[in-house]
Amino acid sequence: MVAKKKLSKKVVQPKASKLQVTKKVSKNIFVALKDRLSAYLSRRPHRSFRRTRRRDYVRSLQLPGYIAFTNHVRQTLWKNRKIFTLLIVAYAALTIAMVGITSQESYATLVETIKSTSADAFAGFFGELGRAGLLLASATTGGLADSLTDTQQVYAGIIILLTWLTSVWLLRNILAGHKVKLRDGLYNASSPILSTVLVALVLLIQMLPVALAFIGYSAATATGLLDGGVEAMLFWFAAGLLCLTSLYFATSTIFALIIVTLPGMYPLRAIKIAGDLITGRRIRILLRFIWMLALTILLWALIMIPVIIFDGWIKGVWSEISWLPIVPLFILLLSAITAVWVSTYVYLLYRKVVADESASA
Repeated sequence: MVAKKKLSKKVVQPKASKLQVTKKVSKNIFVALKDRLSAYLSRRPHRSFRRTRRRDYVRSLQLPGYIAFTNHVRQTLWKNRKIFTLLIVAYAALTIAMVGITSQESYATLVETIKSTSADAFAGFFGELGRAGLLLASATTGGLADSLTDTQQVYAGIIILLTWLTSVWLLRNILAGHKVKLRDGLYNASSPILSTVLVALVLLIQMLPVALAFIGYSAATATGLLDGGVEAMLFWFAAGLLCLTSLYFATSTIFALIIVTLPGMYPLRAIKIAGDLITGRRIRILLRFIWMLALTILLWALIMIPVIIFDGWIKGVWSEISWLPIVPLFILLLSAITAVWVSTYVYLLYRKVVADESASA
């Protein structure tokens, strides 16, 4: 006798309507955003347009003095001078091969332009110093960039980015006690290039207020708004606020450019970690960056102004060597040194900040 199987009745669940599904998804997204916002506010106790009491933002940061830390950066570079010298040479060689060096004709045209526009404004020894300084400022702020094509400018940006990544990779391994070669850095440092580019794009967006300030300055100069009066005062106040806004956001993003080079790190997470790292320390870190910028400008002035004066004198005496691009070569060399110096300074400062494991404030 065959046993009869009991047929179990299946309970059919009614299908959710599209409206219910949409509401459920929207609710989940809202809850996720609310949790993310709560976590963000718990990490950042500061609120806009509200006074933050000192007990709520004091956060330790033990750093050497400005000169002592600068000497620490110098000692690190000098101790590993062989590998960083090779990196500087590689930077210069890649720039010459892919971008090219600024032609002497472009530089000579810039010199003649400044001479014709300045007339007798620069007379005597101090006048020569002023003209050389003006020529240096013009050459380094785009006066010689007009001779580069768009492709060459892209190559120049890629070379600077690779120099940054290679410097960070070398420093991270050197401080970890590893024996490395420049070849290892050039081959291995470029793996996070895509995530670094994305963080760099965020940094460029944060520089938009500064760009607006420069555009406003050009327009105000053309219309005579800066001749004096209340209008000029209001303009400089607004321009100062725009520049401070960019500096405020860029301070953490510069550290994010280092954090994003860690294995498995994503750009947005790197930006978040960098923001948490400098909370309560932003002004002190920003002052260090300003010090670095001031030293870089001073270095360029101390080296390039005498070179520019010497170039004008020697070519005035021997016109046969007027074709020799002395100043463009020195600009290329100093650009390579500056790229390595800035990378080392920022990375060592980042290591000092990370070493202080105080809670967020």
